[in-house]
Amino acid sequence: MFLHSVNLWNLAFYVFMVFMATLGLWDVFFGFEENKCSMSYMFEYPEYQKIELPKKLAKRYPAYELYLYGEGSYAEEHKILPLTGIPVLFLPGNAGSYKQVRSIGSIALRKAEDIDFKYHFDFFSVNFNEELVALYGGSLQKQTKFVHECIKTILKLYKGQEFAPKSVAIIGHSMGGLVARALLTLKNFKHDLINLLITQATPHVAPVMPLDRFITDFYTTVNNYWILNARHINLTTLSVAGGFRDYQVRSGLTFLPKLSHHTSALSVVSSAVPKTWVSTDHLSIVWCKQLQLTTVRAFFDLIDADTKQITQNSKKKLSVLTHHFIRHPSKHFEENPAIISDLTGTSMWVPVKVSKWTYVAYNESEKIYFTFPLENHRKIYTHVYCQSTMLDTNSWIFACINSTSMCQQGVDLSWKAELLPTIKTLTLRLQDYPSLSHLVVYVPSVHGSKFVVDCEFFKKETRSIQLPVTHLFSFGLSSRKVMLNTNGLYYNIELLNFGQIYQAFKINVVSKCSAVKEEITSIYKLHIPWSYEDSLTVAQAPSSTEISLKLHIAQPENDSHVALLKMYTSSDCRYEVTIKTSFSQILGQVVRFHGGALPAYVVSNMLLTYRGQLYSLFSTGCCLEYATMLDKEAKPYKVDPFVIIIKFLLGYSRPSELPKDIKMISPDLPFLTIVLIIVSWTTCGALAILLSYVYYVFKVVHLQASLTTFKNSQPVNPKHSRRSEKKSNHHKDSSVHHLRLSANDAEDSLRMHSTVINLLTWIVLLSMPSLIYWLKNLRYYFKLNPDPCKPLAFILIPTMAILGNTYTVSIKSSKLLKTASQFPLPLAVGVIAFGSAHLYRVPCFVFIPLLLHALCNFM
Repeated sequence: MFLHSVNLWNLAFYVFMVFMATLGLWDVFFGFEENKCSMSYMFEYPEYQKIELPKKLAKRYPAYELYLYGEGSYAEEHKILPLTGIPVLFLPGNAGSYKQVRSIGSIALRKAEDIDFKYHFDFFSVNFNEELVALYGGSLQKQTKFVHECIKTILKLYKGQEFAPKSVAIIGHSMGGLVARALLTLKNFKHDLINLLITQATPHVAPVMPLDRFITDFYTTVNNYWILNARHINLTTLSVAGGFRDYQVRSGLTFLPKLSHHTSALSVVSSAVPKTWVSTDHLSIVWCKQLQLTTVRAFFDLIDADTKQITQNSKKKLSVLTHHFIRHPSKHFEENPAIISDLTGTSMWVPVKVSKWTYVAYNESEKIYFTFPLENHRKIYTHVYCQSTMLDTNSWIFACINSTSMCQQGVDLSWKAELLPTIKTLTLRLQDYPSLSHLVVYVPSVHGSKFVVDCEFFKKETRSIQLPVTHLFSFGLSSRKVMLNTNGLYYNIELLNFGQIYQAFKINVVSKCSAVKEEITSIYKLHIPWSYEDSLTVAQAPSSTEISLKLHIAQPENDSHVALLKMYTSSDCRYEVTIKTSFSQILGQVVRFHGGALPAYVVSNMLLTYRGQLYSLFSTGCCLEYATMLDKEAKPYKVDPFVIIIKFLLGYSRPSELPKDIKMISPDLPFLTIVLIIVSWTTCGALAILLSYVYYVFKVVHLQASLTTFKNSQPVNPKHSRRSEKKSNHHKDSSVHHLRLSANDAEDSLRMHSTVINLLTWIVLLSMPSLIYWLKNLRYYFKLNPDPCKPLAFILIPTMAILGNTYTVSIKSSKLLKTASQFPLPLAVGVIAFGSAHLYRVPCFVFIPLLLHALCNFM
């Protein structure tokens, strides 16, 4: 029916739009790197010890529980309370399990064993009954209050201990992180009960799908509180995002706003985390071994040796998190590192006067200090770059102050280095260090290991190359290219005009090397200066490497920084860098950032179609088909990608004729309406809406079956058919309760009903989350409270009941029909303006024209 109702050009446009949507969806769900996370395994059988809660608390929250994680001998020892460690509370997210704590709990236990349990962490986990809080927000406040009680219960388990904790650290996955932030909004909550908050893939900015007002109200309460009290909140917070592998929560939603210089919040994408350097999906972020190892290292560095608990020093906490999650210098964390180091002992001092130097160390018998005089180099060069393939944590590069050739003490520059997957590097701008006379590279005595140290002096302009990105609509047909023909070790490619989330490119790096016997490794790092979302690619040369270039966070308006491609290269190779637009990834960005608004646009097009049908009925007396009116009213550029054609299943005994009398209020209608309203009041509003929808579909299917049977039983002679129809039309009575229904009237009614079913389908779909939540928790609560769909159900149920008995012939002469046909246009605008970001508002915009349609029967 649909194909016959649209012209060929529009059909081609529809096909093209579906094709582009498919490309965008493919990029979101499949267009990312493979999962490079290592699985974290338990060395002993994991055990979850249930913590007994006070009876009143257990009665108030029958679906929730608190557990202590343990393995082997640790689990046996800690079955007898009280506890002696450092408490950490894990909060699972949407449909998450309390058992997800086992990955980080097991790694922390192994770390404690390595230091003979000098310090150890006790990992607790909350069982939220795997509630779907991302779909139904009515239980978020309840979860928050339960967590508050859990914190107080946990701290009581340490009562009487010498180093009893006064606060807990919290790790929140997904919505669990938001629940942790919401603790601060509780009236009786003491902020000092939490000493650290780490969230993993938590959508802090806004809900992924705002399906009910409870979710948006919860977000508004939490975010407004943190904004208004930014200067008074002293809670150190770290938000870790999963990157492009996480298609459930895009990383842009996880970034906490820096509202003032007093804030102690960090946000980072896992691909930028040192020693992790991988993108994680929404679930693997809790078990990714690389990320959990980094987190556990940070936890142990946060311990105060005096209190044997996590430090209360906010500056130290921020320094530890920065060290492990932002920039790692390849040294163990020190709160107050020694800047001046002694360079004495039996060591060789070797002066180096060349501007480019390489040393291969292998089985060195004694220590060597290589010294680089800076005075002459300052006259020619602007920067110095050094790298080492020895990835130990010892200091390796120093500087002498006002020295001639050697110095007994030097400034330790190792703290300014940066750790990369295969090398540690240091870049200095010489003019920033005018008092330094010599650069000193330290090579320790090693046996059986081989490593390479390189240093070079260079001018910035020779290593900084500008590469403007290609135009958005070049569709990958054109490209821009730069050649790196010099034998440098480090280059900065400045990616000009790149800063918007809808931009996406493919960068291809081709390396061509001279004949070398050993394997050559190059590192390409995409550096985004306005947010911590860097990504690294390690490539073996010679090779051709493709890198995706797209953003999680758009460049702020007042930010003038330029995105960079940092290339750590080999002097034996030449490199060619090509960039071109990736149209499929652009579509992926559109889906990733705006896909959640699709239901609002679909409903908007349906409302426009509905308006056209109502106006057509008012002006011509007949109702056009849904597809025809969609093509006419919605226009190709407002295409509805999901044109729903109702296919009626006629699998039951069909009546032999059309209804003889049209009755809007059948004897069973008031009873059915009251029953469904009672169902809504006593159980779940979404359930009553679904039952009403089923009743409505049944009435329409019944009408379709009647029309089909009627047509099959009529004579083939068209003249006789028209005569019978004309005769039928003469029998119309002024009373709408006693109207004869002709075949044409039935077809008109079916066309109108198909549009109404489309609109009602979206109401049902958007109310499903609360129904799913109610069904999942039915063993605990028979009545959903709070219920976001209850007010809508009370009005929608009688409206659907009346519409199910409504025929176009009964409303053609209504005085309200013209008004009803004009309302969908402003509502179509409103549903996009106010419903795109708040999907729970969409049913309200749909309901209004349906109510006016129903009232046309009476006015």
